[in-house]
Amino acid sequence: MALFNTILIANRGEIAVRIMATCREMAIHTVAVYSEADRGALHIRQADEAYYIGPAPAAQSYLLIDTIMDIARQSGVQAIHPGYGFLSENADFAQACEQAGIIFIGPPPAAMRLMGSKIAAKNLANSVGVPTVPGYNGACQDDEMLLREAQRIGFPLLIKASAGGGGKGMRAVSTEDNFLSELAGARREARAAFGDATVFLERLIQRPRHIEIQILGDAYGNLIHLGERECSIQRRHQKIVEESPSVAISPTLRAEMGDAALRITRAAGYMNAGTIEFMLDEERRFYFLEMNTRLQVEHPVTEQVIGLDLVRHQLRIAAGEPLGITQEQICQRGHAIEVRIYAEDSQKQFLPSSGIITRFVKPITPGIRIDSGVASGDEITQYYDPMIAKLIVYGEDRPATITRLQQALEHCAIFGVTTNIPLLHTISSHPAFSAGDTSTSFLEEYKLTTPSLPQDTTLPDVVLMVAALSDLKRQIAIQPLPITTPHPKVHHPWLTLGPWRTIGEAWQITYSYHSRSYKLALQMRRDEVDAWTIQIDANPSVEVTGTLHNDALVLLKLGASQIPAYVQQQNGETQVVLAGNFYRLQRRLPPDVRTATHSRTATLTQKTLTAPMAGTIAKVLIDDGATVELHQVLMVLNAMKMEHAITAPCTGKVRHIFYQEGAVVKGGAVLAEME
Repeated sequence: MALFNTILIANRGEIAVRIMATCREMAIHTVAVYSEADRGALHIRQADEAYYIGPAPAAQSYLLIDTIMDIARQSGVQAIHPGYGFLSENADFAQACEQAGIIFIGPPPAAMRLMGSKIAAKNLANSVGVPTVPGYNGACQDDEMLLREAQRIGFPLLIKASAGGGGKGMRAVSTEDNFLSELAGARREARAAFGDATVFLERLIQRPRHIEIQILGDAYGNLIHLGERECSIQRRHQKIVEESPSVAISPTLRAEMGDAALRITRAAGYMNAGTIEFMLDEERRFYFLEMNTRLQVEHPVTEQVIGLDLVRHQLRIAAGEPLGITQEQICQRGHAIEVRIYAEDSQKQFLPSSGIITRFVKPITPGIRIDSGVASGDEITQYYDPMIAKLIVYGEDRPATITRLQQALEHCAIFGVTTNIPLLHTISSHPAFSAGDTSTSFLEEYKLTTPSLPQDTTLPDVVLMVAALSDLKRQIAIQPLPITTPHPKVHHPWLTLGPWRTIGEAWQITYSYHSRSYKLALQMRRDEVDAWTIQIDANPSVEVTGTLHNDALVLLKLGASQIPAYVQQQNGETQVVLAGNFYRLQRRLPPDVRTATHSRTATLTQKTLTAPMAGTIAKVLIDDGATVELHQVLMVLNAMKMEHAITAPCTGKVRHIFYQEGAVVKGGAVLAEME
């Protein structure tokens, strides 16, 4: 069978852009679909054709099988690639493609159904002699039955959704007392994410590693594995760091796990790309977890060390070509690490951060690959996963790759939304990570769930210097000054406005950063271009040169040392990215009636609870007039595929709840009022 002329990509964002890249190389015409929120998205801009499929919520657009199939027929595509997420593991979608005579680029519907049920997949693994984690996989979903099984298994344990993964519908339960409440939350999340509230229970293995095996199989019975990826570093059961090969896997263990993965895959009648996931305990015993019947988010690390384009092979297999690769030809070379850059705020319980990416500066060095579905000017909305990009680094060995990762994170700057780059840099610089001592509890074990970020330390002088130089040069660009230095008798209108003041021959500005003020005095030097003398508070003056570039880069030179930083002015503050850390500096303004009024208003509204971001009210747990305790959960907000608890800020009485379950709210909406 000849390769395809045209395929539809039933997805969005990074994975849609990634698939299109391979399709362009193979001269395959691409058809994209988009929701209202994605009208100007990057994957639409890069497609050959694009079709509107509905409103922003995925349930009204990207999850509509009939709508997508109508567009597939209308555009005359030969095949559909589902990417990951959305319909990628939906057997009904694969079946609909088959019935329409359109090739589904993935496994057969029967194999997807079998392996898509975690309970059925575990039973299959046991039948071919692959061990599974002890637990309960039964059909009975009665609360009391599940509680009895939990008591039999023992605590701590995991409640997991049967119909899907990605951390959705998963809860770690440490004691019997909170089992039923966690069970209810897991079911709600599973139903919202997969349309199926079925769960199963597993013993919680202490300090396990998460190891997965990538497999490829064709329609002729040829089946190979492409080695392992370690995905142990996770937050809320969501992978954030992946690498290949794993330091924990010996050649012998790799062969054993690869053989186990192939036995399971062959028994399932599987073809195309897929991943078998295992848990590895501290004694190097492995247990089957689940199978992902699709291309994984972290597939690039395998591509880097194996040297194969997995999307290209997916397309060839789906087109009926034989695999053409034997197991003996597969070998790992070098080391690759991928980190997922998310729009989220680690200082606010990792709440997703929505907004416009005003500037996205990407590191450009050898061995760096960035897979992203957004660019400068694009929006991160509340409707979809908040991943901005995957940063993949490759090196000749693991130490070299870690160093390259650290450098790449330090030269990546994203403005407009808060990101987890500081956390990723903290992880990459941690001694335990360098030593390969990782587990799924890595963040909790080393207290990195709320890492100590720059706001908890003294503000580096360099941050203040680049902020002031950038702000001053921006003002000069708006209102040009005479070549001579300022003099108090010379009137410059812009100097009388905003945060800048002149004292003698120096410009002065005061920045506020987390309740502390810093006063800077800048004086232009005539002996060198872009040369300045800067004094911070009462410290000795420092001579520097500062060059501004179009991509927000400020190159500060102190003596012979050159320090790169990135600066942007937005919403009355100066934002600085230095060595992977993000700083927000407030430009101090004289007090006026407006700011005084705002301060008073803020005091009066402290007893109102607002939505941290746009979302849907999943659960209301109290009524008007209820008396509540400090930190008691009042409501549950469902946003970006995750649940977020709205808790009482104090002990008191709830005056009024403003929304009912199922209501869609905007970020900042007042949800409840306390007395």
